[in-house]
Amino acid sequence: MTAPLQPLVVSDLTVGFRDRTVLRGVDLLAQPGRRIGLVGENGVGKSTLLRAVAGRLPSRAVVTGTIEAPADLVHLGQEPPFPDGATVAEVLEATLRPLRQAVRDVEELAARLPGAEEAYAARLDWALAQDAWDADRRAEVAAHRLGLERIDPGRRVGTLSGGQRTRLALATMMTTRPTCLLLDEPTNHLDDEAIDLLSGFLRDLPGVVLLASHDRVLLDDVATDLVDLDPTVDTADGRGSRRFGGGWSAYEAHRREARRRWEETWEAQQEELGRLRAATRIGAGAIAHGRGPRDNDKFVHAFKGARVDQALARRKKQAHRQLEVAEREQVRKPPVPLRLRTPLTGSGATGRIALVRDLHVAGRLHLDRLDLAAGEHLLVTGANGAGKSTLLGVLAGRLAPTTGTVQVAARRVAELAQDVSFADPRLGAERTYRREAGDEVADLAPLQSLGLLHPRDLGRPVGLLSVGQRRRLALAVAVAAAPDLLLLDEPTNHVSLALAGELEEALAASPGAVVVATHDRWLRRRWDGGVVPLSPASAP
Repeated sequence: MTAPLQPLVVSDLTVGFRDRTVLRGVDLLAQPGRRIGLVGENGVGKSTLLRAVAGRLPSRAVVTGTIEAPADLVHLGQEPPFPDGATVAEVLEATLRPLRQAVRDVEELAARLPGAEEAYAARLDWALAQDAWDADRRAEVAAHRLGLERIDPGRRVGTLSGGQRTRLALATMMTTRPTCLLLDEPTNHLDDEAIDLLSGFLRDLPGVVLLASHDRVLLDDVATDLVDLDPTVDTADGRGSRRFGGGWSAYEAHRREARRRWEETWEAQQEELGRLRAATRIGAGAIAHGRGPRDNDKFVHAFKGARVDQALARRKKQAHRQLEVAEREQVRKPPVPLRLRTPLTGSGATGRIALVRDLHVAGRLHLDRLDLAAGEHLLVTGANGAGKSTLLGVLAGRLAPTTGTVQVAARRVAELAQDVSFADPRLGAERTYRREAGDEVADLAPLQSLGLLHPRDLGRPVGLLSVGQRRRLALAVAVAAAPDLLLLDEPTNHVSLALAGELEEALAASPGAVVVATHDRWLRRRWDGGVVPLSPASAP
């Protein structure tokens, strides 16, 4: 009989750095069998929470609170933690080594019974929990289903694509089967086949899963609960997180309704506070209307005036008491949520924007034909390695074709690449935006006006921004000049679920030409423009 699986318990967790507090008073209980999705705006602390649970925060972080986690916890960040110099074979061998050792230990301890009962029981429990006897078979099946067999075992990790590195990380997880799994944007760079494999693995895992993801379909398919760390959509009592049982679709409707009720409550309370404040300033004229006193009834008026003054004092005292209670019990003012406030493209171009004939990029892409008219929207689809990013790079002029014809007639072309980097990580976000977009564009479209970064983050060095915030900044640079042709490579990767939805709406309304390459199943299911399917066979 195996030992019971352990829950993950986070109590009153606060994480801060010199410039700000990222998480404040977070409580989280994750029982075995629960798959909890972390959601919220970029920068609210999803990755920080995962790193805190994994014990991987930088030394400069100030942490209070307690964390109780299973010993075999595995954390997969947005970049898999493999040394660039290690080979694929070495990574897989290192994964199997402790499982094979556990099998040998159990066999050796069994031979020493009686006399080694306690050590034997502990080692057996661990090996059974990891299903160590089946590890080699699982590793072989995972490598086959994830396409790792097509990668040279001697190839260095540093030379792998983002999708290949993520697939290698998934293979290690499927081999070890940890009882506590922490995932940060696990579907980035993955195609449909790999995502389906990951979803099935997570649903079958008996332990705890805690994942931060922009993938709305994954959250619907896998999550048993969602925890929203975003204070701008929190309940009116000001807590640092909200928990919801269910996936993204149900939660999105619930969140909109909760926000509506909060706003209506706050507005009604402000109206009542205004009435009470006015009541504290009430004058005698509001109680005793009518004519003033005459000489022959001064005594009567003085008597009645005293009664008016007493009534006025009672009313004011009562209003002050009610005002104190109302001010003490009023809900927080709903913070203004961060919302995209700019069109993605310009609208002045006409005619044909791009023409491609017999395009060949050695080892990466072959495309017979592509025509793109002004205002046309194209979705580029395909598995990992089909050449989607390569096609966008060629259209942007960043990559040169080996052979073929590529003509781009757009006056202004902008690209949001999959991997975002800025030259000087010490430079603030606003200054970086001005450097990248140019003074003229930055003056006409200030970064704050675009609704992509919170005002508090405009001066922060880009090296201290989250991955999602840096991606927002790169998107701001791309759309600021109102391009005639906008090229978006995995535009919903790393960004919040709210921004992903806003991007879809903005794409649908964009008057300029747009080419989007994405694995995002939610976006693809709702796409109503043209589609350019690519396959690995397109890249001989």
